[in-house]
Amino acid sequence: MDVPALSTRLWVLVVVTGVLAGLAGSALMLLLEATSALAYAHRSGDLLTAVEEAGPGRRVLVLAAAGVLAGAGWWLLARWTGPGGSEVSTALWRDQGRLPMRRSLGTAFLSTVIVGMGASLGREAAPRLAGAALASRLSDRAGIDTAHRRLLAACGAGAGMACVYNVPLGGALLTLEVMLGVLSLRLALPALAACCVATGVSWIVLPTGPTYQLPEVPLSGSLTVFALVIGPLAGLAAVGWVRMIRVAHRHRPTGRGLLIAPALVFTGVGLLAIPYPELLGNGKDIVDLALGAQLAVPAVLVLLLLKPLVTAGSLGSGASGGLFTPTIVVGALLGALAGRGWAQVWDAPAAGFAVLGAAAVLAAAMQAPLAAVVLMLELTRTTDALTVPLILAVTGAILVSRALDTPSLYSVRLPAQ
Repeated sequence: MDVPALSTRLWVLVVVTGVLAGLAGSALMLLLEATSALAYAHRSGDLLTAVEEAGPGRRVLVLAAAGVLAGAGWWLLARWTGPGGSEVSTALWRDQGRLPMRRSLGTAFLSTVIVGMGASLGREAAPRLAGAALASRLSDRAGIDTAHRRLLAACGAGAGMACVYNVPLGGALLTLEVMLGVLSLRLALPALAACCVATGVSWIVLPTGPTYQLPEVPLSGSLTVFALVIGPLAGLAAVGWVRMIRVAHRHRPTGRGLLIAPALVFTGVGLLAIPYPELLGNGKDIVDLALGAQLAVPAVLVLLLLKPLVTAGSLGSGASGGLFTPTIVVGALLGALAGRGWAQVWDAPAAGFAVLGAAAVLAAAMQAPLAAVVLMLELTRTTDALTVPLILAVTGAILVSRALDTPSLYSVRLPAQ
């Protein structure tokens, strides 16, 4: 894209975008927590504990209700708001940075509610969409040109994600590598500013610690060599994951089919959650278990098979949600599984295996190596011991995925021209 000039007026708009994205992201995360508390009758603790305590019957009923709500909600939203999509990638690359406000905020609201009820989708889609939509409306009010509108919308999307995960630098790099496709100092400065402002605003109500708590991982020759092995394997896994999402997205129902498909798919997910409650939600609890080596090998194998399937199925049913944490889940489980075998020959901390797998799959799936490395370092708040192995694993994954001509996880969701 053309790199627009940065005027004083645009800097004011960037700061306002960061504030709006931070407020929106905070409100949506409070909504998500309130929905989970209501759905599973819990006040504190993680979603997995609440789901396990709620019992099998409640899991199925809540997921079935989420499916009915998703289908009816998006069908009505499409009828009430008229034409126009609500995908950030489509808006940035096809629609000159324009997003319909009512459709986007309605989609963000519904996405947050169904994820709070246990839908197997990421939570980041809603704050990304809300931040981009608010930036788009702000651009229209300010009367700025197309290049600046696209930049501001991308900054809003990155800021929305940065604030809910507390990853200002990672959010800025995601804005550049994934949403704009350009690494430029002139673009980096507003992206960083918006993400930092949004993250600071979110600290008023959201946690300020790392998303994933890691035990201490010392410098390890074993992890460094393991990174060279897991990188190519993660690249292959990412290729399969992206292709699965492409198929699911292309077969999303339209019209009255949207009323039926989510209810059927979500009820099926609820039934699978009877023996495997870990499947519910965006997958953060699975990553925590993988980092702590709390999953037996058979459980890792089953979750590595089922979690991508239920996530792709949920997306393919017509529901709207994110893929960020589900992608991390795929990598963490792959790393944990490979690490179990590796540790029989050359021992290393289990958390390191999972983090390397997660970063490598994330990088190859997003086609964003720099963002993936920084995001994993920010999400875990580790730097010294894992930086070099992370870079090696990500490099191997990217080389394999690009050799197989794999697009980004986000570009495969663009509508056909």
